[in-house]
Amino acid sequence: MKKDKKDLILDSTEKLMSIMPDSEITINMIAKNAGIGKGSIYYYFTSKDEILDAVIARCYKKALHEYFSDINVHSTALEKFCCLFQSIIKKEFHNNQQNLIIMLHLQDDLKLHNKMKLVALEEVTPVLTDLLYQGIEEGTITTDTPEESAEMIVAVITFLFDTSVFPPDNKKYFNKLKILAKVLETCLHTEEGSFDFLFSASGSYEH
Repeated sequence: MKKDKKDLILDSTEKLMSIMPDSEITINMIAKNAGIGKGSIYYYFTSKDEILDAVIARCYKKALHEYFSDINVHSTALEKFCCLFQSIIKKEFHNNQQNLIIMLHLQDDLKLHNKMKLVALEEVTPVLTDLLYQGIEEGTITTDTPEESAEMIVAVITFLFDTSVFPPDNKKYFNKLKILAKVLETCLHTEEGSFDFLFSASGSYEH
């Protein structure tokens, strides 16, 4: 199936972002790498920054689709939380397979870094909000502010396991997960041990 020009532009930009800093990428380079005219790019995007934003959003949505794909095989909210969190932690922060999101974590580019975090908040928060509402209905979770609670959880996860801020250290990861489990348990008024799954499989995070 032939790709449309918008996808060619995004594919071209993603490839360039994987081999050089975004500051060095130009519209001309994107067009040449995509095999299209420069004018075609401005039909779809107004600037290079807009293209970069679209690439980041697309990459995160693709990764999140993988993270979310298995949660619906579970029935309860806490089971879905377990599946989602373990998937994110394992694939995003402990997988040796390099992908654009990991590379963006490691790039010394605060602007792109912050954009990536915003995309994470925008994409993951609604899913967690739904899980919190489900938990409230099931009587396993108690919170008067599910939307805000979901946003805070995503913000903490995104920052706490940012390997460009905190270099990977298995023991420290284990300790962070253990504390996070207790914080979530307290804030969401769940039964003791409800979030122990965050650290109980710590062996799977070893290199």
